[in-house]
Amino acid sequence: MFEALSERLEAALDDVRSRGKLTEDDVNKAMRQVRLALLEADVNFQVVKRFTADVKERALGADVLQSLNPGQQVVKIVGDELTELMGGAGRDLVISPRAPTVILMAGLQGSGKTTATAKLARHLQEEEGKSVALVAADVYRPAAVDQLVKLGSQVGADVYEQGTDRDPVDIAEWAVNRAKSEGKDVVIIDTSGRLHVDQALMDELAKIRKRTKPHDVLLVVDAMTGQDAVNVAEQFAEVANFDGVVLSKLDGDARGGAALSVKAVTGKPILYASTGEKLEQFERFHPDRMAQRILGMGDVRTLIEKAEQQMDERQAEELERKIRKQQFGLDDFLDQLHQLRRMGPLTSIMKMIPGMGSQLGNLKVDERELDRIAAIITSMTPEERANPALLNGSRRKRIAQGSGTNVSAVNQLVKQFGQMQKVMRQLSQGKMPSLQQLARGR
Repeated sequence: MFEALSERLEAALDDVRSRGKLTEDDVNKAMRQVRLALLEADVNFQVVKRFTADVKERALGADVLQSLNPGQQVVKIVGDELTELMGGAGRDLVISPRAPTVILMAGLQGSGKTTATAKLARHLQEEEGKSVALVAADVYRPAAVDQLVKLGSQVGADVYEQGTDRDPVDIAEWAVNRAKSEGKDVVIIDTSGRLHVDQALMDELAKIRKRTKPHDVLLVVDAMTGQDAVNVAEQFAEVANFDGVVLSKLDGDARGGAALSVKAVTGKPILYASTGEKLEQFERFHPDRMAQRILGMGDVRTLIEKAEQQMDERQAEELERKIRKQQFGLDDFLDQLHQLRRMGPLTSIMKMIPGMGSQLGNLKVDERELDRIAAIITSMTPEERANPALLNGSRRKRIAQGSGTNVSAVNQLVKQFGQMQKVMRQLSQGKMPSLQQLARGR
């Protein structure tokens, strides 16, 4: 996400970043490049104007220009201002002390509202331990109820629906009462959308809001539509008092106009972002972390959280024990591959590592390579996975045939795994291998 913007901003700041001394002309030149980068990213013009003015004012302060590393200070200021632009500290959902917490989802047709509703339910259940019910109150769009029922089944959430013949306001009120009687922690109401913001849509939202008294009203906007998404959010803000934004399809947004403009234009924070097509590709929106990603600084905190979600404390201790006792085998390696895949696309994961974003550029990591590795390992017998030394020529030929690869691919995997075991052995003995040793696999 935001690849084009990241490249332009990094290029704009590279010159000041490396300078030991800055002048006002240096800052002005950098700000012109930053302004162009933001405008090309489809960021609202007034937002860009205020942003660059604020950065310039802070960057020209005596404490920056006279510091030991003024270039790095300017980059930090840009990062701080990007964070503020997208919402500063951000905010969490309002969780009611008396269940159920009621969340009302709004948005136009095609914004990804129904899918975002299911993704939010999965997030609250899997990562926050809440019991969630979904309400099918979109009775106008063909198959909307069926879609929510299907998605609810996939995420393990109950779906309260009464077909398409009843008034959606009555359905919503009935569903909230049912959630209360069944002891649900959260109930999420999927409302109908329109092809554009119209009075009928707003009237219906107002009626549902009055009947159900939601703790949060979330507006789902399609990040890929850039300024159109911001315009929709602004129109909703004028006639419907929503509380926060969910950005859908953020993974397809190479520019970033919606994410960088919506808070400044509407005053409403971004709470969540959909980062892929899979139901688990949905996360809390952290402005500070997003600013770091945009500036190519990585996002270690999110990377750690994703890793922790895939491995509990007992698994981590067992993995550490195996590495220490040099018992890490191909079965363990395969398990780590599966956990890595569950964290999300490899390109996205690698860009969370500081410094990797600029090195990767637009490079796409071939996810199929992991499938080939998994196929080779699963074509081995348990004894071969536990002891790769057993893999003679005939066994390797059999594994290649079974995995649909070739002997060369099997040989390469075995060699790389052997190199990994050597590095682990050195680490377990308290020795840090040099870069030359790592490169030679010694």
